[in-house]
Amino acid sequence: MTAPFPTGVYCAATTPFNADLSVDQGLFTSHCQRLLDDGCTGIAMLGTTGEANSLSSRERMALLEAVVKSGIAPSKLLPGTGVASIMETVELTKHAVANGVGAVVMLPPFYYKGVSDDGIVDAYTAVIERVADPRLRVVLYHIPQMSAVPISLDVIDRLRKRFPEIVVGIKDSAGEFANMSAIVDRFPGFSVLVGADPLMLKLLPMGGAGCITATSNLVSRELATVFNGYKDPAKAAEVATAQERIVAARNAVSSYAQLPSLKVLLAKRDNNDNWLRVRPPLTGLSAAEAAKVRESLSV
Repeated sequence: MTAPFPTGVYCAATTPFNADLSVDQGLFTSHCQRLLDDGCTGIAMLGTTGEANSLSSRERMALLEAVVKSGIAPSKLLPGTGVASIMETVELTKHAVANGVGAVVMLPPFYYKGVSDDGIVDAYTAVIERVADPRLRVVLYHIPQMSAVPISLDVIDRLRKRFPEIVVGIKDSAGEFANMSAIVDRFPGFSVLVGADPLMLKLLPMGGAGCITATSNLVSRELATVFNGYKDPAKAAEVATAQERIVAARNAVSSYAQLPSLKVLLAKRDNNDNWLRVRPPLTGLSAAEAAKVRESLSV
């Protein structure tokens, strides 16, 4: 059996903003290059950590184009393209595929709650059929704590049967290991990417494909060490040390709101306050909270 795609360590890259809240494209593209240099397999840009649902479609497309123009191979990009409107999702997805991305990470439509599995399947089907491009690869996005629209195993099964060459994986950010392992067990060859950094090491021996995580903005080297070395007994100590660092980083950005905490640490690392800004309705940390986060982790 061939290995699932995508496989590896993908960073859910966060988005820096200028003083006027426009996207700082230069800082973002240099951050993406650093992540790749530090061992990331690719960049899952324009997701939850990237504040994508606070960006317009035009901003999202412009940022993707800027990253490609900077020289980063589009095959290494997994942009988020799922929004509440299926027609807008089609537009964003067509644009991403036309720019040569490896795959897209696609939320289900998330405004209406309590929708049926039939409705979720219909929504994904409508997008895939309208994009109508054999190059399209879709990673489903299960993050019910944010979307309130869970992606069940039945939805995965139906989409896999209908689009076996297109629906290739899922990012599971619910944090429930039992659900991740159930997907791995039921769908051999399907790429199950964990959304919580510490769980990657636990899922990999069971057939997990890697991760798409927020904390990889800070610990991509350590995650790459775990991914590349977990099978090798000679690297057990190195992997254990990397895992300790991963857990510490996850804890550091979870004491307060995760995204502004992550940005505080990136601002500290790069000495660049453009990392500190978030778009409303999100808010930054207080001065006291930021000071505690900065003290909690060396970067």
